[in-house]
Amino acid sequence: MTAITPQVLLKAYAAGVFPMAENAEDNTLYWVEPEFRGVLPLDAFHVPHSLRKTVRQRNFTIRTDTAFSDVIAGCAERTPARSSTWINRRIRTLYTQLHKMGFCHSVEAWRDDRLCGGLYGVKIGAAFFGESMFSRETDASKVALVHLVARLNKGGFRLLDAQFINDHLKRFGAVEVTRRKYQQMLETALGAEADFHAFTDDGDPETVLRLATHT
Repeated sequence: MTAITPQVLLKAYAAGVFPMAENAEDNTLYWVEPEFRGVLPLDAFHVPHSLRKTVRQRNFTIRTDTAFSDVIAGCAERTPARSSTWINRRIRTLYTQLHKMGFCHSVEAWRDDRLCGGLYGVKIGAAFFGESMFSRETDASKVALVHLVARLNKGGFRLLDAQFINDHLKRFGAVEVTRRKYQQMLETALGAEADFHAFTDDGDPETVLRLATHT
């Protein structure tokens, strides 16, 4: 069996496959290619009214790629609402390596010097593969997601892969697509270029909301 390296991971994502673990204690990884894929349409992202208000209040300072290891550690934490996680030690090591190579990014919500929440994902071409998110304060990860979508739209991204759909993501307009449709979307996104760092207006909530929602 081929060893899973950062390079193998990138090839897997480009083929529509990603790794998971049964739980944080099990260091075994297995490949996943869902029959139905969760996707957040970048041209139809929905921000609920209450969350728009939170974004405008600027409760959090949003930063990118300043604390990647802390973000992935936060995503792996057990919480009262999440008794187990699929992010094991191998996942943390591999994605930290991808981050150092420039293929994996974090969006972080800070209050003063405290990391309150965030998310991370993989970037290849004009596709962004969302991996996981966490919150230590109400709405911290949701605000980070809004800023992510603004960033992806500004940078010319074509695909935001959410992997699996759930009620939380449905609130933002997430939809399920068939494996065949996803492969078509993925091929288009991989054939284009996008700039994760093109957006520099995280401190301007009106610009964030305009870019995230096309309004």
